[in-house]
Amino acid sequence: MKRLRRRLAAALALLISCAACADVKIEGRGAPEAAAPAGLFAAPQPWTKDVSGLAPSERSDAVVGALTSLGGWGNGNRLQIDFSMPLLVADAATPRGTITAPADGYCGGGPDCDPVPLDMPIPADGNAEGSADYTCNTSTDDCHVLVVEPAERRLYELYSSTRSGAAHTARAAFVWDLTKAYPDAMRGEQCTSADAAGFPIAGLLPTADEVAAGNVAHALRFVLPNDRMKSGVYVHPASHAGGPTSDNPDAPPYGARFRLKAAFDETPFNDAERAVLRALKTHGMLLSDGGEIALTFADDRHSTAKWATLGVDAQSFAAIAPESFEVVDLGPEIPLTFACARNP
Repeated sequence: MKRLRRRLAAALALLISCAACADVKIEGRGAPEAAAPAGLFAAPQPWTKDVSGLAPSERSDAVVGALTSLGGWGNGNRLQIDFSMPLLVADAATPRGTITAPADGYCGGGPDCDPVPLDMPIPADGNAEGSADYTCNTSTDDCHVLVVEPAERRLYELYSSTRSGAAHTARAAFVWDLTKAYPDAMRGEQCTSADAAGFPIAGLLPTADEVAAGNVAHALRFVLPNDRMKSGVYVHPASHAGGPTSDNPDAPPYGARFRLKAAFDETPFNDAERAVLRALKTHGMLLSDGGEIALTFADDRHSTAKWATLGVDAQSFAAIAPESFEVVDLGPEIPLTFACARNP
């Protein structure tokens, strides 16, 4: 069971929201436009915290130095962007479906996930991460499905999800309440989500629309190879860790918040790229999962703005080294036990 739960938690290990933005619109292909409300989550959240005025952690130099010594970012030490994560929005016309467990089990037998069968909106023109539709190879890919339902104030996030005929299964499903202010332990101490750290993936995804508006009002999601993250621990606001393996005592733990240094020179970047850099200076980026491609942005097929038009591509920030960041808001390390205790 623990091995399956580790796999569920390491949401991007194999592949490899805007949280307070205004008037973001995300369009479904071939469907009536569904507008997300002004702010994906209504209340302030740990990932929307302004950390621009915080002093660096006393361990910042050690943690950044350890990451550099371990090889830096994944994929050849490039701060590269992955654009493969769809962020879908449902409205009253969106068909609904029932998510069930696959034959090989659900949620590793633990309490981390929401129960199935689960009724949820499934946009007809949507798709799973890494697939053109909802059919996905769950043996090799993470196959996330993210659906925002503004009217009901719910966010549905599926992991290892696929459809075969009328059957739609997921190895893990998580429903987030968009009206709730989540604590630093998220859905519960030692509890995972569709992201290994326990975060809502959609809350940390920059969208092309919010970047076009110049306001990315939340921390970004970033991932590292497992051998560059500290084994056996996490820090808040994470509530869990996946499969980190580094025995370096200063390796970054799950949940670590990296903030781009205020003095970082933005002049070589275009306006859209600077919007992302400002978010990294204001809210930072949270270590969320294991994988090779450091940054995750929302797929623009469901947005009005397009990344190519904005001049943002996979290599926009590739040359930014770990040394350009500092670690802030680093709390005590919490030993990883996998004993999920759900919050009320």
